[in-house]
Amino acid sequence: MASTIDTSEFKKGLKFEMDGGPWEIVDFQHVKPGKGSAFVRTRIKNLLTNNVIDKTFRSGDKVDQAECEEIEATFMYFDGAYNFMNSETFESFDVPDTAVGDAKNFLTENLKVDILLYNGRAIAIELPNFIIAKITECEPAIAGNTAQGATKSVTVETGYKLQVPLYITDVDVLKIDTRDGRYVERVSTK
Repeated sequence: MASTIDTSEFKKGLKFEMDGGPWEIVDFQHVKPGKGSAFVRTRIKNLLTNNVIDKTFRSGDKVDQAECEEIEATFMYFDGAYNFMNSETFESFDVPDTAVGDAKNFLTENLKVDILLYNGRAIAIELPNFIIAKITECEPAIAGNTAQGATKSVTVETGYKLQVPLYITDVDVLKIDTRDGRYVERVSTK
């Protein structure tokens, strides 16, 4: 049985049940007006659909804590399904496209991620802030295009395309920020 949570215990990242699904508090604010009763203004995200809404709770309202579990897993391969291995039990399991979402752009072999399970089903993947990826395709630098801040397009081993400085070549290995998909630095040359 899920425990109940009072509005006084709200904090960012708290996961709770509402309308038959899991929600997470993105932001909240306790408000005590001069007249009337206190309330909590929240911004919450549906963990199944990623929809974000604003909702107001009266002070003293209670919500049920969501039955969520977070496990560490290693990405193994993609063969029409995203295959992961639980880092504790070494069990192999598939994660659906809906749970992987945009994380597919950054999944490299043997990458350790955190997977959020709701009622035993994978619903979201949390990537590390940075990944290391090899370049598979690289546009050549155009002679004379030396304006400050000039960039060119490259494709990394995951199929993700991004902009990089002109000095990057197809033998380089890049560090990429998974939060916004930007190039961070050249790590090494193959």
